Amino acid sequence: MLHISPDSFVLLPAFAKIVCEPGWRWARREKPMANFDLFYVWSGEGEVEVNGAPYEVGPGSCFLFRPGDYTSATHNPQRPLVLSYIHFAINETIEAVPNRYRQLHDTVDFEYMLSRYVRLFLVQTYAAEEEAQLVLKQLMIHLLREDKQLPVEKKASNQLTEAIHEVANFVRQNPSIAHRVEDLAMRAQLSPRYFSMKFKELIGMSVQTYMIRTRIERAQHLLMHAGMNVTEVADALGYRDIFFFSRQFKQYTGRSPSEIR
Repeated sequence: MLHISPDSFVLLPAFAKIVCEPGWRWARREKPMANFDLFYVWSGEGEVEVNGAPYEVGPGSCFLFRPGDYTSATHNPQRPLVLSYIHFAINETIEAVPNRYRQLHDTVDFEYMLSRYVRLFLVQTYAAEEEAQLVLKQLMIHLLREDKQLPVEKKASNQLTEAIHEVANFVRQNPSIAHRVEDLAMRAQLSPRYFSMKFKELIGMSVQTYMIRTRIERAQHLLMHAGMNVTEVADALGYRDIFFFSRQFKQYTGRSPSEIR
């Protein structure tokens, strides 16, 4: 785990997203790298060498060079590299260090964070350095997940993921409605069977469990903060039987509604 504070990330010059010039090359220096360098390829073709090991690179190629590494790079001038790089140091002992190289395939979140980091310093953004430290830690966590083959988000097309998340958000915003799986599947433009399978895969629980859980979470909020009694809450959330509501509430929370109230 990355048990270090964002304040431990020391931001260094330089950082950029840049289109490399046709004659660009990164010559190997006599001295090794003094700090970390996050190096990401957006497009183009080239070759990067790290400590004598060559890597063919293209869109999604990502390196985390470490202090002590020897590096060099070249590219195809007909297909120049477009890359981002961020130099930084860490002033704490770090136990979990991402691998030096990986090929990212699900790049949307990672590329957004890289772009956000650079944009923070294009103008005099308030608290830019503090936010950049947070973004840098997010980037490191993302790389560690990739290295451990843990999904940043369960794999599915972006369109499918958006559809499932929209439905999940709709259910959470309307906990009092007795949602039918068929209606929710239609909202996502999927068959009920495929919708149920993908919902569990992406959200981590069945549609029915999610609906009950969001309803009970809303009941907890109403009991604790809205000044409503148990009967009023049960009625507001569509329960016709207050005893069934109480049993379900206790099943999910371990306490009866009256205890929360």
